[in-house]
Amino acid sequence: MNPSLLLLTDSRLPAGGHAHSGGAERAVAAGSVHDAPSLAAFLRGRLHTAGAVAAGLTAAARTHAAAPGARRWAELDAEVDARTSSPAQRDASRTQGRLLLRVARRVWPSSVLEELGRAVRDPHHPIALGAAAHVAGATSEEAALAAAYHAITGPATAAVRLLGLDPVAVHALLAGLTPDLSAIAARAGSTAGWDSLPAHSAPALDLLAEQHAQAEVRLFVS
Repeated sequence: MNPSLLLLTDSRLPAGGHAHSGGAERAVAAGSVHDAPSLAAFLRGRLHTAGAVAAGLTAAARTHAAAPGARRWAELDAEVDARTSSPAQRDASRTQGRLLLRVARRVWPSSVLEELGRAVRDPHHPIALGAAAHVAGATSEEAALAAAYHAITGPATAAVRLLGLDPVAVHALLAGLTPDLSAIAARAGSTAGWDSLPAHSAPALDLLAEQHAQAEVRLFVS
């Protein structure tokens, strides 16, 4: 594994990831996540829907970044739009993508990142993550792994803060999902083309995102 992947997945990377709960805050407010077992179900569901989609798109972006010649960043970014039906989730993705691209430009200066910034003003997070993974020297499968990892660790950390759960127990839940993470990353890394990108839907996550966007009191942005 490329050591740079650890930097991309580190919650301390100043790219704003700590401000997003991936729907966990609203799920807690709704009562659907209230203890470790319900959190485990939430994380597994999120990983196999939104996480799998993000992994596939991130791997595609990494592969696209490595391709010679003109790159179709705007078209690939539109693929994320097409798979993100919630306006609130689209906004959150673009916010995180913009911040990650800004940080990546300073940490791994590259013409590829500059090109992405010119092509898409606020790229979706999977696009920025895939491009950053490429310039950091990661493979497409590693990029997909980073995306899948982000999909569950953010909500898990948020749940610890929101519910006061035992952090060791929550990390045990995450450890139990490592086979799923590996399988999703491997599948995403071997995707042949954009036509075969995953498009799993998660209506419950979409509803939680829209409700969260309208909430008057929020600890997390999303």
